[in-house]
Amino acid sequence: MTQAENLPTQPYHKFPLAKLAFIGWIIGLAVILVFILPVLNHSHPDWPKYWMLRPLIITPLAGAAGGVWYYLMDFLRYQGGWKTIAAYVLSFIGFIIAIWMGIVLGLVGTMWH
Repeated sequence: MTQAENLPTQPYHKFPLAKLAFIGWIIGLAVILVFILPVLNHSHPDWPKYWMLRPLIITPLAGAAGGVWYYLMDFLRYQGGWKTIAAYVLSFIGFIIAIWMGIVLGLVGTMWH
């Protein structure tokens, strides 16, 4: 038996980290645009002139962090059985928490009181 025969043929990560972070970034951007676009032209006069920049930066970054969390849960996903289900549940909950925190941190002081 040679050493090459012992190597695993299936990759450990199904998707690359950059791809999952980008998908999370796109989801974060889409979610925050749902909140920002309706009030873009009718913003409160006490808000700064470029108030929309902070949520447009922070929420997609939080979404990318959620994508990274999904990537990090791959070690459980490939173990099979109940661990696969737990990995999907933990990935979903972690992503939702990351998006929620991004929305809160992005909109605090403006739309989030």
